[in-house]
Amino acid sequence: MKFFKNKKILVTGAAGFVGTNLLQALLPLEANIRAVLHQRESFIGDPRIHFIHRDLTSKKDCQEAVADIDYIFHCAASTSGAAVIANNPLVHVTPNIIMNAQLLEAAYHAGVKKFLWIGSSTGYPPPGEEYVKEERLMDSDPYDKYFAVGWMKRYAEVLCRMYAQKLKKTMTTIVLRPTNIYGEYDDFEFATSHVFAALLRKVVERHQPIEVWGDGNDVRDLIYVGDFIQAMLTAMEKVEGYEAFNIGGGQGYCIRDLLQQMLEIDGYQDADIVCDPSKPTMIPIRLVDISKAKKQLGFVPTVDLESGIKKTMEWYRSSKILSSSLKNNKILAMNRN
Repeated sequence: MKFFKNKKILVTGAAGFVGTNLLQALLPLEANIRAVLHQRESFIGDPRIHFIHRDLTSKKDCQEAVADIDYIFHCAASTSGAAVIANNPLVHVTPNIIMNAQLLEAAYHAGVKKFLWIGSSTGYPPPGEEYVKEERLMDSDPYDKYFAVGWMKRYAEVLCRMYAQKLKKTMTTIVLRPTNIYGEYDDFEFATSHVFAALLRKVVERHQPIEVWGDGNDVRDLIYVGDFIQAMLTAMEKVEGYEAFNIGGGQGYCIRDLLQQMLEIDGYQDADIVCDPSKPTMIPIRLVDISKAKKQLGFVPTVDLESGIKKTMEWYRSSKILSSSLKNNKILAMNRN
């Protein structure tokens, strides 16, 4: 993608799952990259990336982060899994609202050309078994367990649209609404991880029994992180004005079937699977229609689930060595200002 060569790019959430994968994709594109870190350090120690430590709930820090930037990929978010949301539905509301609002405002006043924000399919009303389209977002309230986080996501989308359409001077804003993203550098901590990462860790580490939260019949649309990153890059290059896109794999998988596929791929033959309906779960079925992204962005997922599982398992096993290196501060020093 020649579009990104010598462009001044800001990536927030640079130590996170999506941010880390995005940085790796941007490096060979010869962009001038500034990356925002907060509490965690980056997995990447490349001198071509200018890492800065900022708190994006601070107005001043947002202004400093966006100075002289052309394009922003806003990947930073306060996020976690079903257990945290079930126990504290408001946990992600205030910090994300403040962060999103202040970064958008700072970007606008700094003259940023394009701002891409990662939304969520949690904002949709309960779709049943329907593959939900983008225009359905405001049809009714989000699924009850997602009520707080869903409305927070919707509010951020309204802000994005305002900056792109409702002001005298506008700024292009792009919203991507992913389904369940999985792959390398995902969060595998049980307290905060999503279902794919939690199950994969249990398989690789040979948990016995393997506990599944809920009855195992929930259905999720899964997309490999590499495919999602390509959607981000393409949207940033092609979109002008305001657009929102569903980005997913285009197919639903039952949690039981997903786990069975992981077991077969990894050769775990004698696993005892125990479903626990008392544990927190979220929406029973979540499917999105990705036809708009296919038509306008040419987006087509290229990594099938089996290949994605294999890639992620391979990375997870090797990541323990990487984690050890990080803890020993052999890489951390390279990421500081």
